[in-house]
Amino acid sequence: MRDVTPKSNTLRTARATGVLAVSRKTIQAIESGNVPKADPLGVARIAGIQAAKNTSQLIPYCHQVPLDFIALEIHLHPGEITIESEVKAIWKTGVEMEALVAVSAAALTLYDMLKIIDEEMEIRTVRLLEKKGGKSSLKITGAGLNAAVLVMSDSVSMKKKEDTSGKLIVEKLTDYSAHVTLYETLPDDRHLLEKKLKDLCDKKKVDLIITTGGTGVGPRDVTPEATLAVIDRRIIGIEETLRSYGQARMPMAMLSRGVVGVRGKTVIMNLPGSRGGAEDGMHAVFPALFHSFRMMKGEGHDGGGLKGKKDKGKGRSRK
Repeated sequence: MRDVTPKSNTLRTARATGVLAVSRKTIQAIESGNVPKADPLGVARIAGIQAAKNTSQLIPYCHQVPLDFIALEIHLHPGEITIESEVKAIWKTGVEMEALVAVSAAALTLYDMLKIIDEEMEIRTVRLLEKKGGKSSLKITGAGLNAAVLVMSDSVSMKKKEDTSGKLIVEKLTDYSAHVTLYETLPDDRHLLEKKLKDLCDKKKVDLIITTGGTGVGPRDVTPEATLAVIDRRIIGIEETLRSYGQARMPMAMLSRGVVGVRGKTVIMNLPGSRGGAEDGMHAVFPALFHSFRMMKGEGHDGGGLKGKKDKGKGRSRK
């Protein structure tokens, strides 16, 4: 089973469809209520809903997902029955398998209840129509952005200790197509950091600055104070997200005083100095943070780059 602990809960939705080919006589029997095994449509709906809720029991590598919504529609047409499911959950992993299992179980239930009057039935084209949610739906990257990574640590700057958090941040930013133009280690000196931040924002015109280290309550932890001194506006929502995400994984995350804000057109974000804390921070806010640059350009939201994987075939329209 895949480890999804780094992921954040987001709204996940999926729609799936399936077709059961039947004879016209079978359609007439359903419409007239002459099926020997009672109401096949009602039973199939219940079967599909129950199957969606028990997907992890049926598909070994599926995670247990607390579903918030399941809908299943069944429509009769000449020569076929169409089934469509919609599933929603606020969770760490997608629900496409739940949607597909719902359709499959409903189709199999119909097959079982109708086989007594139709021996030529065929289950066809069970497929995913659409899925949305999670980072894969955020079609935004750091392409075209310049970034700087500052490691705040007395011991690292004096070569007494090796940096791991800063290098991880550089790697993650590169993965998101951002261009890291500066990676530098500095001592825990407030005035030195203030000067460096102003230079990167005002002269170098760096788009994104991420600091790592100096966010705690130690006597030399001055990164938040230096950041507050130079930013024009705080982005409180990102700060809250960083602490909430970290707290759910490490109790000591509540001790981080990291600040996030904007100076001019530059976003400055403080992350903890530990590799784990820095990694949690990157998981928590990227790639969504990149949308802030679009907002600062006055381009608004327009869905925030949120896209769903949509079916491009000639499937039936929803009814």
